[in-house]
Amino acid sequence: MSTPSPFLQPSSAACPDALAILHLKRDLLTPTVLRTYDDEQLGYAEGKVTTTRYGNYPHSTLIAQPWGSQIRASLVDTGTRGRVGLHLGSGKKRKREPSSRSQRDGSPAVKRPIEPGPEHTASPELKSTKPPIPAPTGFCHILTPTPEIWTASLPHRTQVVYTPDYSYILQRLRVTPGTTLIEAGAGSGSFTHAAARAVFNGYPKDRTTLSHDQSTQELPTAPPRTGRVWSFDFHEQRIQKLAAEIQEHGLEGIVTATHRDVYQDGFALDGPSSNPTINASAVFLDLPAPWMALRHLTRHPLSPLNPLISVHLCTFSPCIEQVQRTVSALRSLGWLEIEMVELSSHRIEVRRERVGLQEEGLRGVNASPATLEEALGRLREVEGRDRSYHHGMTSQTRGEDSADEATGEYVSKQQRLQHIRDAQADRKLYNEGRLVHRSEPELKTHTSYLVFAILPRAWTDDDERKAHEWLGAGPVKESNGANEPKSKRQMKREAKEQAGSSKDVEMDDE
Repeated sequence: MSTPSPFLQPSSAACPDALAILHLKRDLLTPTVLRTYDDEQLGYAEGKVTTTRYGNYPHSTLIAQPWGSQIRASLVDTGTRGRVGLHLGSGKKRKREPSSRSQRDGSPAVKRPIEPGPEHTASPELKSTKPPIPAPTGFCHILTPTPEIWTASLPHRTQVVYTPDYSYILQRLRVTPGTTLIEAGAGSGSFTHAAARAVFNGYPKDRTTLSHDQSTQELPTAPPRTGRVWSFDFHEQRIQKLAAEIQEHGLEGIVTATHRDVYQDGFALDGPSSNPTINASAVFLDLPAPWMALRHLTRHPLSPLNPLISVHLCTFSPCIEQVQRTVSALRSLGWLEIEMVELSSHRIEVRRERVGLQEEGLRGVNASPATLEEALGRLREVEGRDRSYHHGMTSQTRGEDSADEATGEYVSKQQRLQHIRDAQADRKLYNEGRLVHRSEPELKTHTSYLVFAILPRAWTDDDERKAHEWLGAGPVKESNGANEPKSKRQMKREAKEQAGSSKDVEMDDE
């Protein structure tokens, strides 16, 4: 049994054993698998804890929370990790035994195996945990995983295809629910997750699942054409990690990760001698030399391409020399509508800029004087405070009351900031200030050239005959080219040839 993928059918709240994303700041997201027990055996009294630079978050405070909730950090004794090992659960750190140190005769120390105690054999789910204590500062937001969020938080094994690139690629490849797509060069799996969501049109018929309410049910019957993603990579360790992620994220049956060198072995499922059953209508090649894999993507009996429809292809190359060789190979293999595109996306931030002394102490504002009158007023206030301070010191030496206590004309900075915060509730901040926009200084992407091409469906004389019969145009007539329309260039060339031949006839008569 398996649960529905959170990338395709997310639940309303965070569930145990599910993937969650902790949003700490705009460019800092941390993925974690929620557990009701300490599966990593780090020895925290609160159970499993995700530690970040913005606080510690026990998973007991994350589970059952609606997606998008703000979670406060907790006070966690991070020094108790030394309990891992022989004295796990005893509250004591494991001390190094004298025999484990370097031997006196210079021989290397021998590590003795640790015998599991009763605290190791006990079920981790049954182990009691300490209730978390909220911390005074620090918070995060718990988010459900999506391909966009996963791209920003995934562990980088290679360069990844970012959201601006793969969204445009999927649109140009005409990927819709039910499409079968080939991906060569899976890498870190960023494009794989986005493609899985784009082609999702139901789970396979033979797959059952355990729903979010923990009741066993059969998934809805899949339509006749279920979307699939066939992912290939030549690096064995990389493809194994991707396959494990696909299994954990509930995408098995939709994504198939295969270890293969497509340059040599192509895209056949069970070898070159078997009948392929991929029938792909879209191909994405993120390879160093995509032209070497194009010879396997032609119209031949063992082709992995769908023979009944046109196939759209995209290659992802960082160098223009790679593009030139790819375009040459595409032209020689019969691909049409070849086009190269370079993407350069920028995020534009639009906000209101508020300037003035009335913004002092507030976040995201410029608390400098907005006008000359404000600057002069603040200068008079500072000078008056200095005079009041010196007058108070003089009065204390003479035994008199200070100017502040006598007149109450000047207020402290704390009182002024509190007055500004109290007045903020009655202000319409969304309509104050000047509307400004600025582009993002740093863009998370890399230089790349996208080459798109289309391979028309295979068309034979038999297909031409059937098309004529279906359209009611009658049988196909063989033409010798006499009645076919001619271009102006062809007509001029024939006229010149006819004029030259007539001159030769006149010379022969003379």
